[in-house]
Amino acid sequence: MSFRITRVLPVLGLLALLASPAAAQKAKPAKGEPTYDNRPLSAWIEDLSGLAPYTRHSAAYAIADIGPKATAAVPALIKNLEDPEATVRYSSALALGEIGPGAKEAVDPLKKLLEDRNEDVAAMARKSIKKISGEVVE
Repeated sequence: MSFRITRVLPVLGLLALLASPAAAQKAKPAKGEPTYDNRPLSAWIEDLSGLAPYTRHSAAYAIADIGPKATAAVPALIKNLEDPEATVRYSSALALGEIGPGAKEAVDPLKKLLEDRNEDVAAMARKSIKKISGEVVE
């Protein structure tokens, strides 16, 4: 039994490291690329497809803090609106709203979230649609 545990623990530790935002901590921003927490936007976009829901969720919040300068993240955020985890859908919708009019291609995908099984996700989709397009939806 202990033989199995000693073989599995290092693998689990490696997977946890690879799934963590800290794994891409040393990424260098391209000239003019926006950053958050000393990491370039491109690293946060990469984290949007991370293995762990926490990684995807944290990346969306970081991108939300970057705001309108994070338009390069819009396609990846739109993809995450279909994530199985409500926290990821919510934070991705929030980030799109914080990007604002630069995320206009996200309005239709956000409208699909208005019927989300999670009321908080649906409410955030409504707020984000208004921030992006000015349209009030019910």
